[in-house]
Amino acid sequence: MKKLTPEYVVGLVDGEGSFTVYVRNPKATTPRSRRVVVEPKFYLKLIERDKEVLEALRNFFGCGSVYFQKDTRPNHQHCYRFEVYRWDDLTNIIIPFFKKHPPRIASKKHDFEVFVQMMSLLNSGTHKTEKGLCRLFDLKQRMH
Repeated sequence: MKKLTPEYVVGLVDGEGSFTVYVRNPKATTPRSRRVVVEPKFYLKLIERDKEVLEALRNFFGCGSVYFQKDTRPNHQHCYRFEVYRWDDLTNIIIPFFKKHPPRIASKKHDFEVFVQMMSLLNSGTHKTEKGLCRLFDLKQRMH
């Protein structure tokens, strides 16, 4: 595959990418199966035969992982997923790239802007207090 351009990456992310943060609901009273409290991620998922695009994306950013994601639903294909979850990589590589080359789709641009806010709060330790976790949870509700 040829070297990726920033424009190609933005188009790919507009169509298939996601900026997301899992935030455990601090007000939930039911037992929790996940130990993690917050988990920011940037990812793309493509069908199995397009794995090389995700490998090229990993090389483009110089971070992240590509892994197989089995799908057993009828009429669905197995996929590969490129995912960046290290906070340092999100903060120092992914966010600066998309600040310089913002998503063009309105909903993706909005999610990125909320993601940037949330990462700033996470990097300042906001998630370590109940009030901060509530603030993060409220922000998460604004994402698509």
